[in-house]
Amino acid sequence: MPRLREVPRAEVTDERIRYFYDRLFAPDRDPAVDHGTATGTPGDWWTVFAQDPDVFHHAVRGFALYRNADLDPALRELGQCRAGWARGSQFVFSQHCKQMRALRMEEEKIAAIPHWQVADCYSPAERAVLAYTDALVLGGGRVPDGVFDALREHLPEKEILQLTYITCMYDMHATMSRALRLEYDNRDEPVVEVAAPEGYGSRDISADLTGGR
Repeated sequence: MPRLREVPRAEVTDERIRYFYDRLFAPDRDPAVDHGTATGTPGDWWTVFAQDPDVFHHAVRGFALYRNADLDPALRELGQCRAGWARGSQFVFSQHCKQMRALRMEEEKIAAIPHWQVADCYSPAERAVLAYTDALVLGGGRVPDGVFDALREHLPEKEILQLTYITCMYDMHATMSRALRLEYDNRDEPVVEVAAPEGYGSRDISADLTGGR
């Protein structure tokens, strides 16, 4: 379950939130109880964000932003998908794999996103976007001049601004989804201690590795 309470339909008074409850689920469903959207997600991003209509409205306006952007949708989605993977959000990564398929992107390119650095299926523009995305997400915005210069070869300044804003916005959503355990990010920490065998006690493994010397 998500870490924050989901807002049931009966508590929703905001018309915009009710609109999305109806559109993404169904007018006769309570998405806080009867989970599931058309894309296969539980849908608890919507029901948790519904706790604060101002936050909900701000987020939804952000989603709508890129529809009117000049940026090539394929490049936009490439950045969003890589941002999800780099941030470790199964939710953001999965959703934007779906969206790239909707844009008819080749399966080879979608499959290669985790290891794009050694894949030869991307165009120079796509490689520049992927490198820039890594600098934004993994580098915290520390973008080498060589990466930015490569991006400038393919995108005008307005589109670079749009790419930067949208990618960072989805980095934020990937981070929030993990923190609040929303959607596909509602999963346990994968890195945990694997216990020693019974009877191991307090044996000093360093002594074994160094021959006791």
